[in-house]
Amino acid sequence: MSVRTYDLVHRTTYEYPQPVTDSYGRTTMTPRDLPDQRVLSTSLTIDPAPADTGEHVDWFGSTTTYFGVTTPHTRLVVTSRSTLEVSRTVPPRDALPDVGWRAVARAVTAGDLGALRTDAAGLVAVREAVLPSTHVTFVDEVRDWAAPSFAQDRPLADVVVDLVHRIRTELTYRSGSTTVHTTQAQLLAQGAGVCQDFAHLMIAALRLHGLPARYASGYIETRPRPGRPKLRGADASHAWVSVWLPGHGWLDADPTNDQLVDDRYVVLGWGRDYHDVPPLRGVIFTDGRGATPRVEVDLVPAGSAPFV
Repeated sequence: MSVRTYDLVHRTTYEYPQPVTDSYGRTTMTPRDLPDQRVLSTSLTIDPAPADTGEHVDWFGSTTTYFGVTTPHTRLVVTSRSTLEVSRTVPPRDALPDVGWRAVARAVTAGDLGALRTDAAGLVAVREAVLPSTHVTFVDEVRDWAAPSFAQDRPLADVVVDLVHRIRTELTYRSGSTTVHTTQAQLLAQGAGVCQDFAHLMIAALRLHGLPARYASGYIETRPRPGRPKLRGADASHAWVSVWLPGHGWLDADPTNDQLVDDRYVVLGWGRDYHDVPPLRGVIFTDGRGATPRVEVDLVPAGSAPFV
C-alpha cells in the first residue's frame, strides 16, 4: 500500500474598507482523521488574535472551530496548516458489489439493515442522505436529465460511474459562472458551473431515485504540466460526492474530474450539501461594507518549501 504525505495550507484573508469592531466565525478547515487519511499535525491561527475560541465536533463528525475577534481591525486572516498521510486507493470495478440501484433504494425505504450492510447508526446516516436539503432540491429538470443513467436496474456502481462521466462531458467547468445559491435547474439550463454545482447535481440525481448521497468537501492535489513549476497557493477547495454502496461502504466519486477519489484528495468533512461544510462562515460588525475574501490553498508533498 502506497502512502502519500502532504503539507496543506488554507488561508483566507479579508481586507475591509472600514474598521470592523467584531468578527465572529466558524471554520471547517481541519482535515478528518480516517482509516485512509491520517492527520499528523494540524493548527489553526486567526489574526488578530481572537478573544474567544472553541473547538466542536459536529453531527457529521467534522471538527469545527468557533472564534470571536473583538479587537477593531481592517484585516482578518484565518490560516489552517496540516501535515497528513493519505493511503486511499481506487477500488477496481470488479471489486465493487453488483447490487442494483433499485434494490438499494428499496432497502433504504424498508430500513433493511442486512441488505444495506449497516447497523442502526449507519441507517440514520443513510436515510438522512436521501432527503432534500438546503442546496439539493427534487425537480423535474434533474429527473429528466438523470433518466438515461438509471436505465433498467443497472448496478449502482455503474450508475455512479455513468453520472460522473456525463457531468464531466455534458457540462462545462466555468469559474465564476454560479453562486452558492445556484439551483440544479439553473445549472442544467446554463450548462456551466463549478465543482460545488456538479456535486449538488449528482447528489440530487441519486436522492431523487432513493439513493443515499452526501456532499464531501476537501482538496485535490494539482500538478503542473511537464516542465512547468507548480504555482504555490493556487490550489482551491474542492467538492465531490459519496454514495452508499452496500458491501463497500461510502464510495467517493468526483464528477468534476470524471473519476473515483484516490490518494490525491484530502477530506475536510461531509454533510448533506455545501451548507453543512463551508470552510469559513461568520458575521462582522462594521459601519462599512463587507469584503470579498482572498483564498489561498497550497497542497504539496511534505518537505516542500513552506508556503508563507
